[in-house]
Amino acid sequence: MKLISSLITLGFMFFIFVSTTNKPDVSIDGKDKVADVLKKLGESDLSKYPNFKIQGVSAEAGRMLIEEGFSEKPNGGTTSKQSKHFVCTSCHNVVKEDIDLAYTNPQDRLTYSEELGIPFLQGTTLYGAVNRESYYNGDYEKKYGDLVIPARNNIREAIKLCAVECAQGRELKNWELESVLAFMWTIDLKMEDLLFNGEETEVLEKIMLEGGNKKQGIDIIKSKYAMGADAHFVYPPENRKEGYAFEGNPENGKLIYDNSCLHCHEKQRYSYFDLDNSKLTFKYLKKKLKGYAPHSIYQVIRWGVPSKSGKKAYMPQYTQEKMSDQMIEDLRAYIEKRAE
Repeated sequence: MKLISSLITLGFMFFIFVSTTNKPDVSIDGKDKVADVLKKLGESDLSKYPNFKIQGVSAEAGRMLIEEGFSEKPNGGTTSKQSKHFVCTSCHNVVKEDIDLAYTNPQDRLTYSEELGIPFLQGTTLYGAVNRESYYNGDYEKKYGDLVIPARNNIREAIKLCAVECAQGRELKNWELESVLAFMWTIDLKMEDLLFNGEETEVLEKIMLEGGNKKQGIDIIKSKYAMGADAHFVYPPENRKEGYAFEGNPENGKLIYDNSCLHCHEKQRYSYFDLDNSKLTFKYLKKKLKGYAPHSIYQVIRWGVPSKSGKKAYMPQYTQEKMSDQMIEDLRAYIEKRAE
């Protein structure tokens, strides 16, 4: 049975509560926004909402900027490309990519991604980003230095940093920034995305019906999704010939190659380095994996590839949270098998 089916019993279903005299007017179900339910319980961060008073702000404009890299101007015509090298979806999905949003496991994310038919990427999904409280967590200060400081607890600053540094693009205009935020509020967390157990469900139902300990309700809800996305940079194996001390699974490696490597490299979609499914390509990758050149999978997965003079495009690395050492050995096993 597929992962989604096996975990469906863990899902949380809300019933419609009809208010009565002396009881709060509460009506929620699984499709409700997590932010709206938290607001009913007394917690809301209005600073994260877009400013629609600025001319041109719309969720559709934000979607175009995120998925296509440009949008229609408020007074007609189209904007220039935000980046000549990437769009947001080069590195970020815009749908839920983890079954359990409170727990991140790269193998579970790979399996879930395969079932959904979405790429397996270096960046954390933008789905639910507005519900998080911190950004550029973990080791990102090692990469971006003090630029991380204003972005750590401010989603607008995080979007700005991603646009200029990660995407190697131009700064967003105010209406573009607010539009991106507007779109992100269309892909925020819904109550059905969170996994509650029976006891937690009963507590929440009681709080919503009887107006009990609202802080307890807030704590239960917020315990079901991560407030930030951890990111830790790890080293490649010291001995590239030996690799990591794991036996690789080529079937799992195929999922990584198809859903990750080809996403960026097939027909040079986001890279100057072309990859395909030919035997010649796999023989080349096998030859390079034991060395220290940029085309070694150990090298590029753990350290990425920096931009070069005249070529701002680069490859961001996979953190420990996004790809495990075991998964890299699985990829190696697949490459070696296809190179035979």
